[in-house]
Amino acid sequence: MDKLTRIQRELARNRSVYLMLAPVLAYFIVFQYVPMLGAVIAFKDFNPATGIHGSPWVGLDWFRQFFDSLFVGRVISNTILINVYDVLVGFPAPIVLALLLNELTSTRFRQFVQTVTYLPHFISVVVVSGMLLDFLARDGVVGQIVASLGGTPTAVMNDPDWFRTVYVGSEIWQSVGWGSIIYLAALAGINPTLYEAARIDGANRWQRLRHITLPGILPIIATLLVLRLGQMMTVGFEKIILLYNPATYETADVISTYVYRHGILDANYSYAAAVGLFNSAVAMVLLVVANKLSRRWSGTSIW
Repeated sequence: MDKLTRIQRELARNRSVYLMLAPVLAYFIVFQYVPMLGAVIAFKDFNPATGIHGSPWVGLDWFRQFFDSLFVGRVISNTILINVYDVLVGFPAPIVLALLLNELTSTRFRQFVQTVTYLPHFISVVVVSGMLLDFLARDGVVGQIVASLGGTPTAVMNDPDWFRTVYVGSEIWQSVGWGSIIYLAALAGINPTLYEAARIDGANRWQRLRHITLPGILPIIATLLVLRLGQMMTVGFEKIILLYNPATYETADVISTYVYRHGILDANYSYAAAVGLFNSAVAMVLLVVANKLSRRWSGTSIW
């Protein structure tokens, strides 16, 4: 009874906070946790007419079919490679931008740079994809510039060798400014007296960056890196669907697009659920491992 009384008192004392939290909890319960029950169709030959309970149980047949597919190696390797490129190049980009902005002394120029780098984040993925297809077409802006310089224009978006570069580059362009916001907030939280003391001791800018700035934002970097590594099996589905074509499947086809074509368009929902469940399981393992390594190496973890 004492424990129940304490809970009742806590609810009564902070009822306004819990009321604000209730819609968020309801959202996650209804739209995130309840749909997990439908993952059982990955182990059934799902038929919408008979429903989940009426569909026959097939066990791991859909998983075997996925791993026996001719394209399983291609879609998994493409998914991992695009994510690796994005982590190696895209993840440090907002950190570098935030550090550079933090060193600017002109407030007006800093605000101008922030505005310019933030704006692409608000452009629709459909618009960005259309711009890329138009600019990188054989007769697009880039092709015309190449031709004016004496080169031979090519249809970049039909070249498999260019797809990953274009995709990762466009992702960086669209998200680097927005991603730098959290690092700028972390930089603002560093005690300015540390810089003053280091300056008095004769530390130059590089030394202050190395010994004060980077250690000050290391917990934020470690936390965001762990979360990013947990998404190593996912890629921006919408942009790839809009950008790729059969000529670039070799380097552009990823797990999500493969599931879309063979699971959704062919109405094979059980197959799509099986591949998605496999994807989620691998992502969870990566998240747990990354969190453990982060806690061991940097002392920071998300749980």
